[in-house]
Amino acid sequence: MNTRDFIAREDKFGAHNYHPLPVVLEKGKGVFVRDVEGKRYFDFLSAYSAVNQGHCHPKIIKALTGQAQTLTLTSRAFYTSALGEYEEYITNYFGYDKVLPMNTGAESNETALKLCRKWAYKKKGIPENKAKIICCEENFHGRTITIISMSTDPVARNDFGPYTPGFKIIPYNDLNALEKEVKDPNTAGFLVEPIQGEAGVNVPDEGYLKRAYELCKVNNVLFIADEVQTGLARTGKLLGCDHENVRPDILILGKALAGGVYPVSAVLADDDIMLTIKPGEHGSTFGGNPVAAKVAIAALEVIKEENLAWNADRLGNIFRGEFSSIKSEMIETVRGKGLLNAVVIKPKKGNTAWDVCVAMKDNGLIAKPTHDHIIRFAPPLVITEKELREAMEIIKMTFREFE
Repeated sequence: MNTRDFIAREDKFGAHNYHPLPVVLEKGKGVFVRDVEGKRYFDFLSAYSAVNQGHCHPKIIKALTGQAQTLTLTSRAFYTSALGEYEEYITNYFGYDKVLPMNTGAESNETALKLCRKWAYKKKGIPENKAKIICCEENFHGRTITIISMSTDPVARNDFGPYTPGFKIIPYNDLNALEKEVKDPNTAGFLVEPIQGEAGVNVPDEGYLKRAYELCKVNNVLFIADEVQTGLARTGKLLGCDHENVRPDILILGKALAGGVYPVSAVLADDDIMLTIKPGEHGSTFGGNPVAAKVAIAALEVIKEENLAWNADRLGNIFRGEFSSIKSEMIETVRGKGLLNAVVIKPKKGNTAWDVCVAMKDNGLIAKPTHDHIIRFAPPLVITEKELREAMEIIKMTFREFE
């Protein structure tokens, strides 16, 4: 079978809820992937930041295979020897009292919403069914019915109603709008991405997160950070909120928490919040399973042992600096932090961000557009400076082809 055959088979038997680039990947190692014809590519998407530690990291694979041969799943009906070890490790790692383990980023967001509402009724004293959670325009927290109820993206939202009530949507990076809403006594929480990834790597003004946190504290509102994409060293700090020394009341993690080898997500909070949920009120058959526990420990160890936050910060500055040297009428803006970056494209002669991504793929680098005019660049954080500069030459060459 060749590339066309593989694509045709997916199109015939799979739901059409994705629109992939026309490349069929078969192998991955470090910052590189190979297609079914054997061609090598720089991976500059990293599974939307799930592969921060690089493809098939040997330490994470060893943890996966070792536990998979011992015990894989019991459900949470029983204790396991692996879960407590993981819970102790991750709570000490991030400095919280408790963790609630789940599988995907959407699940961990749903969990945080339930925690926030439970806290609102049990601790803050908001009347039943009146709790309100503030979220931001252009957010992306997942695609469940409840999460799209707070979305402003028509592609994610349209034709999926009726929608879940209880959300107030305000502009991102707008402290005046936030200040107005947190004063409502029925406001329970503020859910925010430190950088909006899917929206095109929207970076808020310096001080926004710090002031938003302070407004929440003054008004007894929970500050909830969705760090599924921005966390785990991607932006040059362990967490995106660390850039402004903000400690979220509820921290949401996923993606790179397993280094791209297994679905693992988590919600962290202190006892006052976490213990409002009692047995039977929330759970997951696979959440916190032994394989997930061992994999997550290994993935977190890699982040520290290999100084991935430092590497992301250093190489991110080089990446954005190199982009400033590209003379192209198509490049409107370059923005980002660490190795989470985006380039805003001005269409030229009908060519869009998609066309640029297809051309980069042909030249040996894969990235993916978000919307029609933005390309997100997010390589694995294990990339070296030499590899980054080699990749930049591919990107520069591709833009020259459109001139």
